[in-house]
Amino acid sequence: MRKVIILFGVSGSGKSTIGKKLSDNLDFKFIEGDDFHSTNNISKMKRNIPLNDDDREQWLLSLNKELKKTFNEDVIIACSVLKDKYRQELISGLNANFFWFCLKGEFELINQRLKIRKNHFFMSDLLKSQFDIIEYPDYCNFIDISENPEKIVELIKVKIFK
Repeated sequence: MRKVIILFGVSGSGKSTIGKKLSDNLDFKFIEGDDFHSTNNISKMKRNIPLNDDDREQWLLSLNKELKKTFNEDVIIACSVLKDKYRQELISGLNANFFWFCLKGEFELINQRLKIRKNHFFMSDLLKSQFDIIEYPDYCNFIDISENPEKIVELIKVKIFK
């Protein structure tokens, strides 16, 4: 059965960086969740307006559709899916071995990362809104983002192939 590795967490936690490195390392298809946001969602975030459940609905449907298109491929997807209901919408109707990894770190560390990040629509002023709503499930593996990316990739591989 195919593998779907889901990297989730607040913006700035390293989902994209880790996802790309892991994808290259494992030769899995990589899906960048940010690429599926509507222009309206991106505009809201650029104006420091947090997304609500309605804003995320079409985004989640688009991601779910993309995952369904890759039904015979091993996939890594990087997306925030901060609430459990978002995670359930993401995988609705899919048949796969799911591996959930929450990239987790302290607010100050992530905030510093966001302040130096270039060319991204998510601003550091929105970070608190994500910390306020994130739900940490008991079915995921927590990854400490203070480790370097290569170490994180190795930690994830160990969890997947143990």
